[in-house]
Formats: sequence, structure tokens, C-alpha cells
Amino acid sequence: MSGYCAVAPGHPFHGPYHEREHGFPTTDEAVLFERLMLEINQAGLSWLVVLRKRAAFNAAFRDFDVDAVAALGEEDVERLMQDAGIVRNRLKIQAAIHNARVIQALRASHGGFAGWIAAHHPLTKAEWVKLFRRTFRFTGGEIVGEFLMSIGYLPLAHAEDCPVDHALAALGQPWRRAVADGFVYG
Repeated sequence: MSGYCAVAPGHPFHGPYHEREHGFPTTDEAVLFERLMLEINQAGLSWLVVLRKRAAFNAAFRDFDVDAVAALGEEDVERLMQDAGIVRNRLKIQAAIHNARVIQALRASHGGFAGWIAAHHPLTKAEWVKLFRRTFRFTGGEIVGEFLMSIGYLPLAHAEDCPVDHALAALGQPWRRAVADGFVYG
């Protein structure tokens, strides 16, 4: 085993995330929104910092309820900028609000965030990055790649010899279905 799969097991923060969330498919809007926002907030920081602040993020962003976050205004941005429990970056906070509003719009066009993702699958990482950059704020290559790996839409969330990867194979992650249908990730 190598990488995250080698260091995460047994760690108080990385372990549970690695074993129960990373790579696991989900269609839950709040979970998808949380994962995207956690990846955005990790930019420039370690994943451990974000996992340690996760409870504070959930409290600050109302359990990532899309409608509640979309309703936040400038007063809320100023309040969140004073919240030491989260990453106090104005652009990242504003991205959360903007992205929540985008997800609201995706409900009308695709039935929601999960439907929008599924409607574009499969794509290569480069194609996903272009799509996310056109649609959301603060979504560069690493953010998009890690987000999509975390929800089973891109491969390599786990090493092939990781026991979690073996369990995920039985769940039929979207990327595995695409490969089985002949799609080649590049």
C-alpha cells in the first residue's frame, strides 16, 4: 500500500474519512456540497487541518444545507471572517455562497447537483476541471480531482491493495462502471 491508504488507517481524523467516506458514491446534496467546500478550503492547507475544522465548518455553514448557505449575505461573510474555527478566507467563504446558489439552479436544470454530475459522466479529469471552472467558483484542478475521487467519479481514491478499495469495488463506483463500458481516463 502507498500514499493516503498507508498513513490514514488508525489516525483519529484520516482513518474514519479514509475508511467510510473517501471514494464512496453519494447523491446526497448536502454531502456533495460539503465535500466540494472542504476540498476548496483545503487549497493551500493540509487535509488534516480541514478535517480537524470539519465540525466548525458544518456549524458555520449550517450543515451544508444548500438553501441555508445560498441565503447568506455580506453580513454573514463578515461574521464568518471572524470565526476562528474555519478557514477565514473571504474568497473561499464567498465561493461557498456562490456555489450554493449554483447548486440551487442545478435543481431546475438537472434535478440537483448529483444529477448534474451524473449527466456529464464520464469525463477525463481535464474535461471535469473545465466544466467545474465554467460552473463554480474556486475550483482548480486539484480541488476538482480530489472532489470527484472522493465521491467515486474519478479513479485512484485508494491504492489497489487497500482493503477499502476492495470494498468499494462491490459498490460499483461510477468510474468503475465507465471503465467497464470501455471509457479510458486520461
